[in-house]
Amino acid sequence: MANRRPQLNDDDLQRVKWRLGGLLTLLAVSAVLYLDVPAWPLLLLIVLGVGIVMWKPAWPARIPAWCHRLAFPFIVVSFVADLYLTGEPLPALVRLDLLLLFYRSVMHRKRRDDLQLVILGLFLVVLAGVLTVSLFFVVQILAFTACALVFLLLVTLAPQSSVDEGAPKWAVSGWNGLWGRVRAAMDERVALLAGGLFAGLVVLSAGLFMAIPRFELQNSLFLERFMTKKAKTGFSDRISFGDVTDIQQDSSVAVRIDVTDAAQIPADPYWRMVVLDEYRDATFRLSAWMQRNAFTPERTRAGERGDVPPRLGEPALWTFYLESGVSRYLPLTGPFEVLLFRERQNFRSAPALGLIALRNEPVSMMAYQVQGMVSGTTLPDKAFAAQIAGADGEKSTTLRLELGEEDRAKLAAVVREITQGETVSAAEFARRASQWLQSKHDYGLQSQTPAGAGDPLVRWLLSDAPGHCELFAGSLVVLARSAGFPARVVTGFRGGNWNGFSNNYTLRNSDAHAWCEVFDREAQAWLRADPTPGAASVGQDDPQLTGAQTRAVDRSWTARLDSLRVFWYRRIVNFDQSTQVETAKAVRSAVQETGRRIREWLQRSGEQFKAWVQAPWNWDRGAVTAGALLAVLGCGWVLLLAVRRVRLLAWRKHKLHPVRLEAGRWLVRLTGKTNDGNLCRDLQQLRYGAEVNWPIPTRTFARARREWRRVKRMTLIQKQP
Repeated sequence: MANRRPQLNDDDLQRVKWRLGGLLTLLAVSAVLYLDVPAWPLLLLIVLGVGIVMWKPAWPARIPAWCHRLAFPFIVVSFVADLYLTGEPLPALVRLDLLLLFYRSVMHRKRRDDLQLVILGLFLVVLAGVLTVSLFFVVQILAFTACALVFLLLVTLAPQSSVDEGAPKWAVSGWNGLWGRVRAAMDERVALLAGGLFAGLVVLSAGLFMAIPRFELQNSLFLERFMTKKAKTGFSDRISFGDVTDIQQDSSVAVRIDVTDAAQIPADPYWRMVVLDEYRDATFRLSAWMQRNAFTPERTRAGERGDVPPRLGEPALWTFYLESGVSRYLPLTGPFEVLLFRERQNFRSAPALGLIALRNEPVSMMAYQVQGMVSGTTLPDKAFAAQIAGADGEKSTTLRLELGEEDRAKLAAVVREITQGETVSAAEFARRASQWLQSKHDYGLQSQTPAGAGDPLVRWLLSDAPGHCELFAGSLVVLARSAGFPARVVTGFRGGNWNGFSNNYTLRNSDAHAWCEVFDREAQAWLRADPTPGAASVGQDDPQLTGAQTRAVDRSWTARLDSLRVFWYRRIVNFDQSTQVETAKAVRSAVQETGRRIREWLQRSGEQFKAWVQAPWNWDRGAVTAGALLAVLGCGWVLLLAVRRVRLLAWRKHKLHPVRLEAGRWLVRLTGKTNDGNLCRDLQQLRYGAEVNWPIPTRTFARARREWRRVKRMTLIQKQP
């Protein structure tokens, strides 16, 4: 028939399938960007290779046959060597998948090879979703699914191609104007229908997803056991001078915190993670003595009950979203009443230290809730007071000074200068020592320890060089121990900011900090002492925000984007039954509120219209009303003309003549209702025939109108009794 929509031939289907296969590969390998698997050389190779063959699809045929024979042995040997050298099964498996994807995407494929391409790409996408909770995964899975569905449709429509006889004909020529032919062959109605069905499927899947509580898929598959991740922050069992400073160079988010009562967050909070009590070889460590005496044996539970007793009233509930790569130690402000995980975890707790240590560092975001958490400058520890008072106190590393005699003598001289020969309490000594350090040193991220003999920390302490928080805290520890006070270093975060869009507290790696704790024997408690310039004085309580103060609120674009991830964590990742109920209540309240507002608006509008009609009428009011009606009719007439103009443009675009459309409408009306065969043949000629063979359209349509009126009259006569 004339003016039929053009169709794609077999070669064009192969060309579109080839380009779509390359796009599918690029979408799949993009999972490596947030999967944190060392595979950058492979990723660059795939992007470059796929880009070249998408541009020059005939080039793969130039590869010698022996390369194809050696490809599979090479991939197997590479995987075995990777597994042997790294000892990490899952990263090696990801790199194996990338190699297979690269080979399948740059070679001419048969139908089974196309199906393998989809399966290999789907493996990467699903693996990224299992091991991460990235918001990018949502976009990737939707794009990959849509692309894979169209690709599978083309695999079904395109004929089986041969890859054994050099470059196929479709790969050599015919690429010019390909997308123009695709657009001409594409039916917008079918595309809109397919897009609507896909969108409906996504909405239905999202509804089912919201109706079913979450469970940890990675724990079901045990994939986290085969995946390791290097910590970004360095919060581990030991720190050397400069480790925390390196953390501060990174501004990425480490922890996001939701709290039911924002007033419970101090104005300048300290989030403790690791306590380091042993100092030797210019390094602070968590000693074996501390691990043996402070930490409980490892247990496997979904929660832990702390030492804080329940209090009257509704306690504040803290929800922490700890990003991967931070530490296996959980950030807390201090002791707590109850800590709950989303699933069972292997961990050890140290109630006296206010610490929780997981067995392994999480490889993806981990959420946990804390109830009744206490923050303050003092940490009671009667058990430690009893230990240092007994025979075991000689083994406590919080009193040791593993330094040379010369360094000990230098520290003793500094202690005499600080105390001025007086007997002072632990709190007073920490305050004086902090002031002495701040008077001698400025704060600076770029710090160098002076050269010379002896311990590097003592050399810096006696110099006037600027220093970072580890040097200040470590110096206070050795000074306190030299004066006879137990002391230790604590690492974690200090401060943070409030996200004004998602209303949550955010800790970044740049908030990493180190401070000191000195033990007061009389109070039987550890006192927080932060000698870093700008910190609160020793013994001063954490400042709380008063009613006249406001917390610094972050309303930058970074905070706006980060609020999307917070929503993802709250409503999707950490979605449980209680959140389901909360979401259902919110939806019901929103629907009820919307219905109430609509009813109120309709009622007000009805009353206003009734009052307007009942008001006295005069010539001015009538003229205004008539003018308004004419204006409305005029706007309607203009809109009708615009619609007709748009339809005419659409007809011209699709090469459909208005005469053909009119003939088609009359055929729909008269088919099966008239016996005038000549009229039907003329209408069919106008609808489908060439214009040179058309009868006169005006006369044909006039005959059609007369015949339609006759048919209606006959129908009315037949209905009469």
